[in-house]
Parts: sequence; structure tokens; C-alpha cells
Amino acid sequence: MNIEEQVRNRRAIEALRNGVPNRDAVAVLGCNQPEIEDRFRGLLRKARQAVGSADRNEGIIVAGDFGAGKSHLLEYLAHLALEENFLCSKVVVSKETPLYDPAKFYRAAIRSAIVPGKRGNAMTEVAAALDPNSGIYNNFERWLYEEAGLNGRFAATVFLFQRIPSDPELSNRIIRFWSGERMNAGEIKKYLRVYRESVTYKIDSIPAKDLALQSFRFAPRLMVAAGYSGWVLLIDEVELISKYSLMQRARSYAELARWMGRLEGSDCVGLAAVASITSDFQSKVLEEKDDFEKVPARLRAKGTESGLLLASQAERGMRIIANELTHLKAPDSAVIDDTYEKVRSIHARAYDWSPPDAPSVERLTTTRMRQYVRGWITEWDLKRLDREYNPEIQFTALEQDYTEDKNLEVPAEGDQDFTNQ
Repeated sequence: MNIEEQVRNRRAIEALRNGVPNRDAVAVLGCNQPEIEDRFRGLLRKARQAVGSADRNEGIIVAGDFGAGKSHLLEYLAHLALEENFLCSKVVVSKETPLYDPAKFYRAAIRSAIVPGKRGNAMTEVAAALDPNSGIYNNFERWLYEEAGLNGRFAATVFLFQRIPSDPELSNRIIRFWSGERMNAGEIKKYLRVYRESVTYKIDSIPAKDLALQSFRFAPRLMVAAGYSGWVLLIDEVELISKYSLMQRARSYAELARWMGRLEGSDCVGLAAVASITSDFQSKVLEEKDDFEKVPARLRAKGTESGLLLASQAERGMRIIANELTHLKAPDSAVIDDTYEKVRSIHARAYDWSPPDAPSVERLTTTRMRQYVRGWITEWDLKRLDREYNPEIQFTALEQDYTEDKNLEVPAEGDQDFTNQ
């Protein structure tokens, strides 16, 4: 066995040991969720076919207990998406990437995006693949200039990008704008004057939130124009929204509905989304916290048009969580046996030895796949040091904390406007 293969197997073992799946682990273990895989492949087909139509984006939400394999599943779906020539972004909901803030969320999605067969910055790779003479690019331009209804910044920067092969500084500036960085109207108009563009672009001021949502419409179309199938957005740990304030939860529920394609105007054609959430979120948050009643009631009590709209959108998101989750299938004995042999084989190749049986992990209906895998690896790690040692593996159940956390109350960028200055 060569060093490269051994390193690859050790990376897989380290990922499995820490419960953070990587591509090496997923490539070996695969995924035992055939129904979800079939649904995902259907999403990819629809996303690919939707370009050129009026269809909305679509998505699914997968649910499972802590340690049931949600993150492993998303990593596996990312692998499938890349094989189908989709760019793929995995965004973990956190303080830095709050679901309720489209501007931060968009930048995080672009930063994490992986391009099939490439290693560079995603938007740079997309921009480099654009061919103004191709039919798909002409379709993109037709949509951008005649149908999109986007802020003039997008059409103006696309025009400039076509005409700047000898200006790498401007090229980089435009790519940064397409990646979510601000670019004010005055700056764009200055470049248009330099390149003597006779067409007048109307570049209105626009809130950061609205610009980000338009970027989510623009980016998948740009990716398709560059020859890719579209964009897959994987959203992990959605349950963290339970720790937001009530208003932030409302906005998060609305955004979740957007990524599932349930809001008017959520026509991010070419984009498919998969989100993961804990199985008990409905009972612990929507019911025990009474979000079903409290969230829309608080918003409607404001009596404003924006409050009424957000109440309706948040309700759609909550109904999706309540009624449309796709639950991970619990592993049966055959799946557990198969996974055991695969992990054992990885451990053997990683450390160049023959792992003995690892009987310490008791097979119970409550044992989760992550517990099995980490338990086997722990036992083999110990027996590799002392073959006579017989460890006793114990698990401590972790309860998901759904209480609000004031530290997560970070203002969204959506309340700030870009100006024409």
C-alpha cells in the first residue's frame, strides 16, 4: 500500500472518529438512504431542466436525531452533485452565517462553493469559463437584459466583464461583487465611462438583503452560462434557529420556505437545496415553545404590511417542518454489518494491521450510527496499542438545547441600504 492511500484512509478515520465526515470517509462508506438519494437526484434533474423555464427552485428537508448521519448524508449528496456537474455549497447555520441574513448567507455559500474538477475560488472559476460566443451564454444574456428584473448592477458588471480581458484589477473587482461584496453605483458608472459604454444602466439603491436575494437568482444562471448544470445548496444544522430571538426565528422560517421554493418570487432557477434538522424540532420548538402561535401572532400584532407578509412566510416555513420532513431511515442489522466491515477495512489500511472483532458496542434500537462508528474506532485504537485489552464502551446521550441565546442576536445586513454615493 502506498503512502498516499494510507494518508487518505487515515483522513477518513480521523473524520469518522470526530463525527465530522469528509469526502474520504463518504467515498468509502457511501450512504444507506436510497429514498433520499432518489429524491435528491430528482431535484438535480428538475434544477437542470428548469433553466429556460419559469419554474421555481425546489428543496427538501431531511430530519434525524443527533448522530444519526445528517452531516454524512449532506457530504454524500455533495459528492453526487459534483458528479452531475453542479457547483455545491455546504453552509452550516451559525452565528457567522445566520439563516435569517441573506447577505451573510450568500457570501458564506459562495465561499464554500466547490466547482466540479476545480480547486480555485468558485466564482473565479465560473467567470473564467464564460464564453460570450456560446448559445448558453446568449440565453443567459437574454434572460438578464429582458426578463430578470434585477438591479442594474448585474447587467452593468456583466457588460464590463466581457470587455476587460486586459484589466485584471477590474475583473477581480467584478468577481468580488458577484461573490457578495458591495459595489456602489458611482464605482460602476466610473468604469462604464472609462469603457465608453453608451447604454445607460439604471442603478438604483437597494437594501443589502434584496441585493443578496437577487444574487441568489443571478449566480445559478451565471453558473449555467459557464457550462455547469446549476448550483446545489446544502444547509446543515437548521435546528440552531431555535436559539434565535422570536423575530429572527420568524425570518429564518421564511428563508427556509424560500429555499424550499414556497415563496412568491423565489425563482432561483438552477438551484436545488437540501437542509437538515433534528427530528424533535417540531415538538420542542414549534409546539412546546409554541412558535406556531406566538410567531405569527407577534408579527400580525404590529399591524404593518411587512409584518403581515413575514407572518405568512414564516407560517409556510413552519408548516414545511411540521408536515414535509424526510426522515433518515434507521440502520437495520444488514446496514450495521456492512458499515462495520467498511470501517474495519479503512482502519486496517490506515494503520497497516488486522483489526480484531470489536464487540464492545451493544446493538440497541437507541444506538445511533455515529455511536457505532466511533465506538468501533475507539476499541480498535486501544487494541492496536494493547491486543489483550478489552475496553468497555459507554455512551452518554446529548440532549439538544433549544433555549434562546442572546449571543446569537446579530443584526442582519438587510436593514442597511446601498446608496448611489
